[in-house]
Amino acid sequence: MKLIGSSVFKKYFLPGFVFQSVVIAGGYGTGRELVEYFLQYGPLGGLLGMFLVTTLIWSLILAVTFEFSRKFKAYDYRTFFKKLLGPFWPIFEVLYLIMLFLVLAVIGSAAGVILKDNFGLPYMMGVCLMLAAVGFLTFKGRKLIENFLSSWSILLYLTYGAFFIITFFKFGPDIQQNLASSLIKPQWMLGGFKYALYNMGIIPAVFFCLTHIKTRKQALSAGLLGGLIGILPGFFFYMAVLGHYPTILPEAVPAIYVLKEIDIPLYMVIFQLILFGTLIETGTGFIHAVNERIQASLNVRGRQLPRWMRPFIASGLILISIGISTFGLINLIAKGYGSISWGFFGVFIIPLLTLGIYKIIKSKS
Repeated sequence: MKLIGSSVFKKYFLPGFVFQSVVIAGGYGTGRELVEYFLQYGPLGGLLGMFLVTTLIWSLILAVTFEFSRKFKAYDYRTFFKKLLGPFWPIFEVLYLIMLFLVLAVIGSAAGVILKDNFGLPYMMGVCLMLAAVGFLTFKGRKLIENFLSSWSILLYLTYGAFFIITFFKFGPDIQQNLASSLIKPQWMLGGFKYALYNMGIIPAVFFCLTHIKTRKQALSAGLLGGLIGILPGFFFYMAVLGHYPTILPEAVPAIYVLKEIDIPLYMVIFQLILFGTLIETGTGFIHAVNERIQASLNVRGRQLPRWMRPFIASGLILISIGISTFGLINLIAKGYGSISWGFFGVFIIPLLTLGIYKIIKSKS
């Protein structure tokens, strides 16, 4: 905990761990996302997409975003996109809210599945527990959210590392055989590209912790590190499920499939608890960004967002997403995420790498 509170950690590593903690549940917590955007293109094709495309894009976009945020003191998405897009900034907000509901729907569905399939509890109990945890964290505010997201991310690293080690000992020959096949299917670059892009929509959830960054060197370093920090747990998971290729491709929740194959009851319980915590992480990050955006709007009028309103907003957003979750994990991830990727590309990535870099260079502040 002393490390997490240090100045160096907050400037260089905290943004990456917050990014990873928010991306985890919507990005690879269930494993379905890694199958959809990487593994379906072959064992080697998936790895190429993961590191040569996704990681590089993440690091580049995060570095430029962090510097733009620092330069213009834009620590919520309303301020950031008003600086970047001017009067067209509401277009991003529309996309962000669509993405928020999609991700919360995935989280809600996963939470219900985890408790129902592994602990025999009612489906809605998972949703309610997640709702209560997110509401509590948003009520307590920024400092607790920073500590929770970064601490849980480190715990997740240890859990996913152990996941890879256990599966390698049990299914090592199968993993090695699939890697040795060097199978690369067409469009692996497109898979990595789309995965990187739809996850870029979560960046506003990281803005609140960028206040610790004071120099360009810190912003660029934190961004470059953030891409790597964000992808490594996904890499551990990818390698762990690789031994079950191609039978794992149609599984809705590959994580549960592999855990059942491992057949270590205690570890299954631990992993499921950690995974449930990642759902809370992602939900908290997404919703906290909305609260910060509302607060920024109220600041202009000299008003404050009442503390009690924060968990109320969180509850409302999650409850709306429950209805969306009825479409199922596979459809939400394959169709919902894929479609919105191109929206973020046009509204966020292209303007950031053109107009955003121009404004950073032109600004003398």
